[in-house]
Amino acid sequence: MNQPNILWISTHDINPDLGCYTGVWPGAEYAVTPNLDRLAAEGARFDHAFASAPVCAPARSAIMTGCFPTVIGTMHMRTKAVPPPEVRLLPEYFRQAGYYCTNNWFTDFQVDIPPTVFDDCSPVAHWRNRPNPGTPFFAVFHGMATHESRIYVDDDAFEAAVANVGAADRHDPALAPLPPYYPDTAVFRRAWARYADLITKMDHWVGTILDLLEEDGLAQNTIVVFWSDHGKGMPRAKRWATEAGLREPLIIRWPDVIPAGTVREDLVHTMDLAPTMLHACGLPVPEHMHGVPLVGPDGSFVEDPNEYVYGGRDRMDEAEDTSRTVRDQRFRYIRNFHPDRPPMLHTDYPDRLPTWAEFRRIAAEEARQLACGEPRSLFTELQRTLVAASKPAEELYDLLKDPHETQNLVADPAYGADLDRFRDALARWQGRFGDLGLVDEAELIERWRPAGLPRTTAEPIIVQTPHGLEAECLTDGASIAWTTDPPGPIQDRSLMERAAGSPEHDGRRWHLYSGPVLSEGAEQLWFRAWRIGFQPSQEILAPVPVRAEHAK
Repeated sequence: MNQPNILWISTHDINPDLGCYTGVWPGAEYAVTPNLDRLAAEGARFDHAFASAPVCAPARSAIMTGCFPTVIGTMHMRTKAVPPPEVRLLPEYFRQAGYYCTNNWFTDFQVDIPPTVFDDCSPVAHWRNRPNPGTPFFAVFHGMATHESRIYVDDDAFEAAVANVGAADRHDPALAPLPPYYPDTAVFRRAWARYADLITKMDHWVGTILDLLEEDGLAQNTIVVFWSDHGKGMPRAKRWATEAGLREPLIIRWPDVIPAGTVREDLVHTMDLAPTMLHACGLPVPEHMHGVPLVGPDGSFVEDPNEYVYGGRDRMDEAEDTSRTVRDQRFRYIRNFHPDRPPMLHTDYPDRLPTWAEFRRIAAEEARQLACGEPRSLFTELQRTLVAASKPAEELYDLLKDPHETQNLVADPAYGADLDRFRDALARWQGRFGDLGLVDEAELIERWRPAGLPRTTAEPIIVQTPHGLEAECLTDGASIAWTTDPPGPIQDRSLMERAAGSPEHDGRRWHLYSGPVLSEGAEQLWFRAWRIGFQPSQEILAPVPVRAEHAK
């Protein structure tokens, strides 16, 4: 059997607000998403998929490593973590197995991206660029159309962005399905309608990628995965450890292997995608991964892979906070480690967005009313909790009865046993894996980079054998790469584009070392080693040239 190709298509900042989730996710019927609806009909739709964090880079770090951010140190937004030595980014395992791996071209994974990870990481990266059309590929495309920043641009810029969304597919703000924790104002209705228009724009983009796959005759042997990183870019969703912050669309199509129209109601982490891809392609799953495979090589599903799913909120840019959440099929439990801090902590970037500003405006007006002895009347009690000065130490919601998490059940004695069960589940999870989010960040950074200086990867040791040049590196967790491209100015324009797209690359074609290397007639070979979070090693020029075939 041919090894299947893998195509990942990801987007930013959406919940399951796709037409195929109608009846599963509140308000999904508002969406116009024909391409993703068709993809779901042709494969498997996961109804209970959850991010590990409610903000981009930590959530994506989990997806790309198969590990909880709180365990590998990627939980604080805008950090450069030094994960444990066994941790690698997923495509490197596929590259080692002979796949052509591309990323187009977002790399917000909370760690440096060494050139051992992708064959091509650039705006022009594509499966079509692989040197041999018979080589299996792992191609990743990250779309920015639905990112929160796109919702709030000026009118002209927005109309230009959605120019390919026809009038019949545009969303009426009057029909926007606002959840009860948002004030029903023009600002929120406009934002919600724009959010939905951008999802339709993104759906068109997904369709173009799927059309190219069909055009190339590759759809039949390609596992297509669609996912988002975390919830929508509005208050109480993105940056919150809530259902709207963590609930994701997840669709997997694998023709003739996964039956069309499959619906899975199991609890899954998007983090489970890393081990799932390896297992589905018949590759070993590293023991250090925390995610679990969802699908086997024969398309069979693991039943109930997770009893609970876990997530957390940590530092969001300059906003210092810590929350942990545990969910089962019915309840969500949230533990807030800083209940004295407001839920909507001042954060410079989102506070400039219209939906955040609308909450602040209404809160200020209510404060004025209170000072004047007038009854506060602009927020409901639920909406007012978002701008409160503090938050509960614990929260518990019955999602079957209360999908919008409006009624905290912590004080209700009828749910005492459930509360104890979730407290125990959280304690056991943290006890098993540890939780670096509870470590002072300055201490953590000092561990990673003593006195502020990154460690340096040891130079690879090169030995000539009858089979070719063999290499090893004494730095635990290092990966080695080699190239026949000499150091110096980049002449090839395509290589210049690739170098510009990835700061860890120098524009040379680095091959992942996986065994003895033979030069194919090149006069010189260079070797270098990378360990994530360390400075790369010095380059080593191979001791003598060799001529024969090489292993990728």
